[in-house]
Amino acid sequence: MMILPMASGPFFSLNNTDFVVLISFLLFIGVLLYFKVPGIVAGLLDKRADTIRTELEEARALREEAQSLLASFKRKQKEVQDQAANIVSSAKVEADAALVQAKEDLQVTMQRRIAAAKDQIASAEQAAVNQVRDRAIAVAVEAAAKVITDKVDGAKADAMIDAAIADVRGKLH
Repeated sequence: MMILPMASGPFFSLNNTDFVVLISFLLFIGVLLYFKVPGIVAGLLDKRADTIRTELEEARALREEAQSLLASFKRKQKEVQDQAANIVSSAKVEADAALVQAKEDLQVTMQRRIAAAKDQIASAEQAAVNQVRDRAIAVAVEAAAKVITDKVDGAKADAMIDAAIADVRGKLH
């Protein structure tokens, strides 16, 4: 630490450094007051304080607006999630209903095809029976014709044919 030398001699002398510093300080304060520097500094500080206050109010308003927008977006996000969940559940319900309907339609179609196949089988069976019967009749007629031609003479055969024709006419009418 450095020790400053004390001024020697009378205090109110220009040779006394303490007195010169005091006068310089008072002149400096006087110049500041003359040019109204404290008022200017106070005005600048007040202006700066007003600017800061305004910026704080704007920041507060922006923060509140951002919070309200955030809350709005969160509500919209929740609504969209709810709608998506509703759409998914509706789609699942519709898919289940479509599956049930498709199974029912398939069952009906299968029953129709089975019935059609049974009808075709019965028709083919009947056609085969008719074909066998017609063939048997044709064979029997040929055999009878051969037997008749071998054993019956012409006049007797004509009488038999006339009787058969009359019998067939009676059955047809």
